Amino acid sequence: MTIGIESAQSLPALLFTQAVDAPDLPMNGYWRDGAWRKMSRGAFAQKVADAAAGLRRLGIMPGDRVLLVSENRPEFLVADTAVMAIGAVSVPTYTTNTVADHAHILRDSGARAVVASTAALAGRIRAAAEQVAGLDALVCMEAAEGAAPWSALEAPSDLAALIAEVEQIPDGRLACLIYTSGTGGPPKGVMLPHRSMLANCSAVRKIIARIGIEGQGRYLSFLPLSHAYEHTVGGYLMPSAGVELVFSRGADKLLADFAEHQPHLITTVPRLFEVIRERVSAQVAKVGGTKQKLFDKALELGLRRLDGRRLNPVEWVMDKVLDRLVREKVRARFGGRIKALVSGGARLDPDLSGFFLALGVTVLQGYGQTEAGPVVSVNVPWDNDRRSVGKPLPGVEVKIAADGELLVRGDLVMDGYWGNPEATARSITVTPDDGLAWLHTGDVGELRQGRIHITDRKRDFIKLKGGDMVAPSKIESLLAAEPEVAQVVAAGEGMAGVVALIVPAEGREAQLGEAVKRVNARLSTIERIRRFAAVTEPFTVENGLMTPTMKVKRRQVLVRYAAEIEDLA
Repeated sequence: MTIGIESAQSLPALLFTQAVDAPDLPMNGYWRDGAWRKMSRGAFAQKVADAAAGLRRLGIMPGDRVLLVSENRPEFLVADTAVMAIGAVSVPTYTTNTVADHAHILRDSGARAVVASTAALAGRIRAAAEQVAGLDALVCMEAAEGAAPWSALEAPSDLAALIAEVEQIPDGRLACLIYTSGTGGPPKGVMLPHRSMLANCSAVRKIIARIGIEGQGRYLSFLPLSHAYEHTVGGYLMPSAGVELVFSRGADKLLADFAEHQPHLITTVPRLFEVIRERVSAQVAKVGGTKQKLFDKALELGLRRLDGRRLNPVEWVMDKVLDRLVREKVRARFGGRIKALVSGGARLDPDLSGFFLALGVTVLQGYGQTEAGPVVSVNVPWDNDRRSVGKPLPGVEVKIAADGELLVRGDLVMDGYWGNPEATARSITVTPDDGLAWLHTGDVGELRQGRIHITDRKRDFIKLKGGDMVAPSKIESLLAAEPEVAQVVAAGEGMAGVVALIVPAEGREAQLGEAVKRVNARLSTIERIRRFAAVTEPFTVENGLMTPTMKVKRRQVLVRYAAEIEDLA
């Protein structure tokens, strides 16, 4: 029994298609017990069927919510797919969540069951469940007190019967609740039906085909599968395109994983590019001499080509030579077969992406939101503009509202926020003429030659004492690009001018003033930083000042450092 990719009405149907058509090809690569292992597509599908039977044995019914609390591993995707296959609703959550975070999500979602990966995570869930009524089952992938073993989700099952059942799932059924990462206010549960993510998969799969890796490529999964971006792209899009999904061992092993697996694609966030640039630049500076001069020349000529400036004949030859001497070595650090590194989740500074592009590594910036499936637009290798977030995907309609806000509509738009009709009404406007829903993204942007340019967050503008409005993201991205700066948050609401909280790069605190001076020279008078304070503790997930996808929580930082900001006024 075969489910056609294009006719699939649900996410489980996408993965079952691959399992039926090519059961022996690899689905997942993963690290376990000190070695790399693989799971075939056929084995994956059977495990999903077994887990689906196990969930039913635990009493999970269609419509029930099931939390998943796990790092990236095959069991996460097995459980996620099984939950949706039986008509229940998957609720992926971050392993970095606190007990209070879990209690909020359990309470808000009304989840009946939780699947956790480790005893420590199961302990956190038990502590959260003590504050919330209604949790009936806790399953853990390793031995844990008060939790059923993973074998509870390994009930014997009939795969063919489940495939036939999955074929009947309508694309409008609620597939998952993904809670926003909470850059401000408590996280809200975004209701994503199957059609939202299917729209993303269908549109991006055409790009995968043109890149030339459909049915044969390898994708390195680094971002948490609990994030909407990785959940759709890594969890379902790549496998549906026949691309092998390899789970990275984490940030500290990422470059080693590149070398080991030689992936063709990876999706990540701007912070990772910043870290890699810092490491590469520091290593080149340490070597110095001729090698540093060659590196700097390769960067200079590459940037000139990117900006459309013609090279003279001597420079053209030199550029070709530097491609072999410098750029090939840089590409080799990413495994040597990389087709593209795709950035999302936050604005990628053009100077940062330009660094990699000039050195021969294709970096593509995209744009999206959890509320939109989540991919709205993306650049492509053959039409890449690093100063934009690309053109909308096929089937996605965008427009700019009178106040500059970017609006989006199409099958990718969410159904709303779980149990929060007021927030839904603020975020979605239904036009009376056609009944289609426009999503208010909260981002200020422009459309230029069909490309989307995001200029700021609508609600993050700083209003100075004199009434001038300043966009903090511009200031922050320019400062973050300076080698002396690790992290930064601009402030100044109701103040005479802009101030900044800066986390210095290691050993560079004394040079922060020079970095600020260089950035101020590129800003208008109103935007210039009047004063700044060095912050010794970095913004991290652990101290609550960064999301799991490495976005700084501006509002929490402003609250935490309110006294320091007041001293700068």
